[in-house]
Amino acid sequence: MSRDEIRDKLQGAIDFLNANPAEARYTDSVARATVVDMDGLKVEVEGPDGAQITTDMPTSVGGTNTSVSPGWYLRAAEASCVATLIAMRAAHQGVILESVEVSVDSESDDRGITGADDAVPAGPLSTRVGVRLRSQSADSATLEAIAAWAIDHCPVTDAVKRSIPMTLEVDTGA
Repeated sequence: MSRDEIRDKLQGAIDFLNANPAEARYTDSVARATVVDMDGLKVEVEGPDGAQITTDMPTSVGGTNTSVSPGWYLRAAEASCVATLIAMRAAHQGVILESVEVSVDSESDDRGITGADDAVPAGPLSTRVGVRLRSQSADSATLEAIAAWAIDHCPVTDAVKRSIPMTLEVDTGA
């Protein structure tokens, strides 16, 4: 799809949602995870339209290290979402990008995930998003503004930085 088509589709979506705000809210598709090795930590996750990923954990915590961890998929989701939003915003603003590269890393403390210290958070302590943009048609300030807009509008980074309500429903078969 061309930049012009992306811009037009995005503007069409914006116009529709502004005219029909009740249509904007919905339930996202389900990701269903199943432990596939009851003697290990390998998990298969299924989603819509046959989407599938596999996770595992390092051998240091009982995994077999045959796949990346769920935490890596979180960082991958952040990186790909920010890159997508940068491309969307650039197209919407008429900015031609030659390249977009987004890298995400985080700092964690394994005492949290292992339960060694309940005062230590299980998730990342901090996250860093690095963005590399190249464009002949835009100056640095414009590119920085596009990257900042992408971070502010990315649903994945928003979920990471904003506390959101979570419910737990457990079916024990009893």
